[in-house]
Amino acid sequence: MHRITLIPGDGIGPEVASAVVRIIDAAGVPIEWEEHIAGQQALDKFGKTLPDELLASIEKNKVGLKGPITTPVGKGFTSVNVGLRKALDLYANLRPVRALPNVPSRNPTLNLVVVRENTESLYSGLEHEIIPGVVESLKIITEKASMRIAHFAFEYALSENRKKITAVHKANIMKLSDGLFLRCFHKVAEDHPEIEAVDMIVDNASMQLVMRPEQFDILLCENLYGDIVSDLCAGLIGGLGLVPGANIGEKGAVFEAVHGSAPDIAGKGIANPTALLQSAILMLHHIEERAAADKIETAMLNVYREGRVRTRDIGGTATTDEFADAIIGKMN
Repeated sequence: MHRITLIPGDGIGPEVASAVVRIIDAAGVPIEWEEHIAGQQALDKFGKTLPDELLASIEKNKVGLKGPITTPVGKGFTSVNVGLRKALDLYANLRPVRALPNVPSRNPTLNLVVVRENTESLYSGLEHEIIPGVVESLKIITEKASMRIAHFAFEYALSENRKKITAVHKANIMKLSDGLFLRCFHKVAEDHPEIEAVDMIVDNASMQLVMRPEQFDILLCENLYGDIVSDLCAGLIGGLGLVPGANIGEKGAVFEAVHGSAPDIAGKGIANPTALLQSAILMLHHIEERAAADKIETAMLNVYREGRVRTRDIGGTATTDEFADAIIGKMN
């Protein structure tokens, strides 16, 4: 029996989380879910967006599955996602991007992975107002974090039979910070001659992703670039509603949908659960439930391939539950 922390989130989060849990249960995976709240709900109840009970649950169980959580723009509390990664030192963000059958895309064979350093750089939100009208943001890059994310990327490439890693940077301008990130990458690459290691300036990488994305296999990015590039990659195969995400560290791993909470359609039962489902498939591989992961993935791909049951975001009329039912039906 696996004990896994479940954070349904808000907006459409509870709906897609419920569908995904139902699919996993139907696949026969023995899981005891420990459900916890975060974000505004937790702030209202506990006075903090990341309750101690939630963090303790993930530290104990080592694995969490998280739906989307709203982050206020330009005001209010800081990102729960960032807070969770920092609190548990979930230093590696993994976002596989693979085109799905029968989903309109300019790149129907695309299959790449973004590996993103998850704990530092500008994305950490270390900023303050020096004087009225002048704000300073701090970009911190360390050798420790850069080395361990590079090691993670190469080890992942070996485990998944990937052949090439492209480090994305802006070291031509930020010679010290991005320069350090880049030096660490090439230092680790020396120990892995079987993996092709190249680097590319972030603006050129963005253009190349639009023009010839098939040239990439694994993209290794520092935090902010990884956030932007991974969304760009998702757009190449149909959007954030289709791609998974994982945050991995030595203390545990949290698997999450990377899309927003979509409050405009919350409660209507029409959200596509694919992103969280694909994240759950990554989670099942992580906990060595590979047979169940493959069973769910095959069923999901068959539903997409047939194209009869589609949610509204991909041109259909199916509800969240109808889509989940179709996948469960393919597993039986």
